[in-house]
Amino acid sequence: QVQLVESGGGLVQAGGSLRLSCAASGRIFRINGMGWYRQAPGKQRELVAAITRGGSTNYADSVKDRFTISRDNAKNTLYLQMNSLKPEDTAVYYCNAAIVTSITYRRDDYWGQGTQVTVSS
Repeated sequence: QVQLVESGGGLVQAGGSLRLSCAASGRIFRINGMGWYRQAPGKQRELVAAITRGGSTNYADSVKDRFTISRDNAKNTLYLQMNSLKPEDTAVYYCNAAIVTSITYRRDDYWGQGTQVTVSS
């Protein structure tokens, strides 16, 4: 009914940049909060950045001043601009969205399949 598809991951050298995208599709009535999470091998999934429908943002301390989260509500798309990447940013990055579908009109959390980001030193 609803699908989140991430893109933009890859291999980059330390100090480089990547831009992740997450496109939501399906029977969407409204998308509320959205966010990016990441999970490194052997570690728990952690919040990287989040954004409200109105554009208010918050970031993990480890990525402040390096990453920028944004969204295009008309396109149902979420972005994460990652600059000054470090090896410790290596992880699978997941998109998350709180979506009200046009089927149930109930808000549920949805996740993308994840995209690998690898930063070499």
